[in-house]
Amino acid sequence: MDTLYTVLEPDWLLPIVPKNVLHTGYSLVMRGDRIEALLPREEARARHPEARFVPLPGHILLPGFVNLHSHAAMNLVRGLGADLPLMDWLTTKIWPAEGKLMSPEFVEEGSWLAGLEMLSGGVTTTSDHYFFPLSAAKGLRRAGLRAAVSAFIIGFPSAYAKNDAEYLEKMEETILAVCDAGDPLVTATVAPHAPYTVSDESLRRCAEISERYNLPVHMHVHETAVEVSDSVRDHGVRPLARLDRLGLVNDRLIAVHGVHFNDEEIALLAERGASMCHCPASNLKLASGFAPVVKLLKSGVNVGIGTDGAASNDKLDLLGDTRIAGMLAKAVAGDTTSATVADMLEAATLGGARALHLDHEIGSLEAGKAADLVAVDLSSVESLPTFDPAAQLLYASGREHVTHVWVAGRLLVEKKATIRYDGADLSEAVRDAAKRWASRL
Repeated sequence: MDTLYTVLEPDWLLPIVPKNVLHTGYSLVMRGDRIEALLPREEARARHPEARFVPLPGHILLPGFVNLHSHAAMNLVRGLGADLPLMDWLTTKIWPAEGKLMSPEFVEEGSWLAGLEMLSGGVTTTSDHYFFPLSAAKGLRRAGLRAAVSAFIIGFPSAYAKNDAEYLEKMEETILAVCDAGDPLVTATVAPHAPYTVSDESLRRCAEISERYNLPVHMHVHETAVEVSDSVRDHGVRPLARLDRLGLVNDRLIAVHGVHFNDEEIALLAERGASMCHCPASNLKLASGFAPVVKLLKSGVNVGIGTDGAASNDKLDLLGDTRIAGMLAKAVAGDTTSATVADMLEAATLGGARALHLDHEIGSLEAGKAADLVAVDLSSVESLPTFDPAAQLLYASGREHVTHVWVAGRLLVEKKATIRYDGADLSEAVRDAAKRWASRL
């Protein structure tokens, strides 16, 4: 029966693949948890007359955002240690606080709350990086998100593990538990914290485990200038060179932050098929520097976007961070034609999916892929008139304009914001005024 189908009818449909394509007058047909087809509006209605139709006037529909790097539970320490340098912030505020609070319950509840925040802003998948990853998975799935959770290791004792051997034991336990659970919306990554907090021997083990299970390696790399100089002092090479000799620089590597990559390192990442996760808001707040995003993109390195944790951002707002990322990249490169709208929206969706090796499943609107979708209202006063819907989405819209979010075909967010003044709904009047002036061009 056609009642199995749901047909979404936005004004604009942004599939991401093909790149730089925007469909007007198209519908997206869902069947269960899958995208069935993208069709012209009348053809979709003719094929599926008994389907459930969802009109989305004034909206753009695109794949759900992929937050490639989060520490979800850290929203429970949001705002702690503002205005401190990274290492001071970690050593005097964050790590002591985590020492007091850390538990499976802390991680599960914090991840649930963070998941709700992310989902409301259009994030349908997050790649988390934290202690007690199975508890993180519970919290994020309770919120409704698709999640890649971390088989985590850091080089000091915690409530999660007392030494490297226990961390590595739990790493494999986490991977096997995720596999055994059989939840198609939960995957795992191998997640050493950073080169400066994990020993050579443990990093080698991470490389072996990543290869054995064919899992991405998700870690902070080249985040600060001090990290780089300390590595040269302590190991004789920069961090990426050290990771390379330990077998970690390949198409499974997700290098988070990547602020201080030089040209040779960018070439190496491109040659090996590695990915980079750009966290612009966190980099700015912690004064880590400006990642060479345009150089990475031009070299063919796959780039995704991450919020980092709410303790260092302090918003889990991927659309907002993608806007910052695009504008920063242009400024750093001194080139307004670089880091295009298409580049940045791809990074926020398909780039993250590629890094997680989930691009066969999510990241673009293609028949057969999971129906992870976000609808954004471009009809509000902040976005009008709408000359270029994709550009308006990136540069003028915010997470407050997200109205609908589906994960695996389930509608999890449905909201509407109206413009009210003195008790009146002015939405129609605003749209009419913008349309009138736009028509004169």
